[in-house]
Formats: sequence, C-alpha cells, structure tokens
Amino acid sequence: MTKQIETFSDQLLSFTLPGQNARGRSVRLDGVLDEVLSAHEYPPAITHLLAEALTLTALIGGLQKDAGGQMTMQAQTEQGVVNLLVCDFRGGELRGYVDFDADRLSDLGANPSLFALFGKGYLAITIDGAGKEGRYQGIVPLEGDSLAQACETYFVQSEQIPTLIRVAIKGEQSGALASGLLIQHLPDGEEGRERLHVRLDHPEWEHVSILAGSIKHDELLDRSLSMEGIVWRLFHEEDEIRVETGSHLTRGCRCTVAHYQDVLGRFPEAERAEMRNDDGLILVDCAFCSKVFPISV
Repeated sequence: MTKQIETFSDQLLSFTLPGQNARGRSVRLDGVLDEVLSAHEYPPAITHLLAEALTLTALIGGLQKDAGGQMTMQAQTEQGVVNLLVCDFRGGELRGYVDFDADRLSDLGANPSLFALFGKGYLAITIDGAGKEGRYQGIVPLEGDSLAQACETYFVQSEQIPTLIRVAIKGEQSGALASGLLIQHLPDGEEGRERLHVRLDHPEWEHVSILAGSIKHDELLDRSLSMEGIVWRLFHEEDEIRVETGSHLTRGCRCTVAHYQDVLGRFPEAERAEMRNDDGLILVDCAFCSKVFPISV
C-alpha cells in the first residue's frame, strides 16, 4: 500500500484486497455535505437521515465502472413521516432532498427510528449507465435500524454480493460531518463475473467482515485520519492492499434555465399556456437546491 497518497474529505477512496477477493470504498463528507444540507432548514433528525443517505450514495455510486453513469437512491412510503428521500451521484456530483411532514415529525422526539420515519417503505437503487449497460433497478423493503442496513440487504438480495457498510455522522457548530466504509466479497475473484450463489459464511468473507466491522465511529469521523490511514489500520496484516483515489465530490444540482427551457419546450403550447403566470412566466421550483426559476418559453 502506497503511503504517499492522503485522502481526507470530499473525495472517494477505492481499495481492493486481492488475497481475500474483496473490494471497498471509503469516503468522508465535509464541505460538500454542508452545501447540500444548506439548501433547506432541515430539523436534526432529517439532517441525520439525509447525511447518511448522501454518504451511502457516494459509496455505492463510486462502485460504478461507467464514469458517465448515474446512481440514484430513493426511499419512499405512503404512510410514513418521510414521504420521499432521493439522492443521486453522477461523475462525483452529489445531490439529495427529503420531503417530510414537519408536524408529524415533531411528535416523534429527538431520535426517531427508521421505522418511525418511514413505516413500511421501500428502498430503490437505480443505475443508469451511459454506455451499453443500460438501466438497472433493485428494490428491497426498507427494513433494519438504518439506511446502511437496508443497503446491505439490497446487495445480498438484488446483486448477491455479501456487503458490510458502516456510516458515522455528527453535527458540529461549524457544520455536519459524515463518513462511511463499504466493503464487499467477490467470490469469483473478479469484478463483473457471474456469482452463482451467495456464501455469507465464506472463510474469506468472515475474515474481511470481522476486520472491517471493527472500525469505530470516532475513527471514521477523525478529520486528522486519512481514508488511507483507516484502510491501513483495518487491513495492514494483508499481503497486499491496492488503493486508488476516486472522484472528487461536489454538490451537483443540475438545474439551469437552459435545462428547464429544453424540458418545457417539449410540452404542447396549450399545456405551457396553462403553466404560465400573469407575467407570462413558468415558475419551476427545484427541490434539490430550493430555488425558483422563472422560465420564458
């Protein structure tokens, strides 16, 4: 493992353990997290939820081989306090938004459970490949104590890949901080090959998952400890660790006047006429960045 590289915040780190047929991603969200969260005045429980979702989106999105592809995470229910949570990752750009019932949320107390927030909901992860890979979506029940546990279930059920995910979050006066670690076992020893079945008790996976599961929240959130340092602490006894810095992460809301003009231009004139206000403008509200765009088209 090369010790010259140092990755601390707002950048993905990829690593592989060839001797154990395992791969992983780690990330710490700092400034980019504050940028996304600042678009809305979310209460603490929703801030925590969205911070976890953005961390997971970065980790899972960072697994894509297609640099031009997009990964979207969506958690939804018709009965819960949270109506919709959606985050996506494309080329290092992150964005996210939560729609929730503020009145019902206030009745839940300071630290509501995932079930209290969503009830019987579902988690959908969608991969939109820019090339020949096309579009793939996996849907699992929104169960467990956290979104991270629901994502572990997604990988086992939808992709048949044993996966361990750890996420740590804390709020500070200077802003929120979130960090995560994802590691997977690839039974065939190569990415992309068909996996005939899942062996959660595979000796290699047991070994790797025990080591990865020993990570502490304080280590993930320690700004002075690099992502390489975390991987080294966990797996320094392995014969080989390969690390590679991934995408630099930025807030990626893609709303522009030109984009909305293009979209609205596809509607029939009669429908656009119904959308216009008294000034002849169509007001488009972007939920991700909390801005209203007056569009003339």
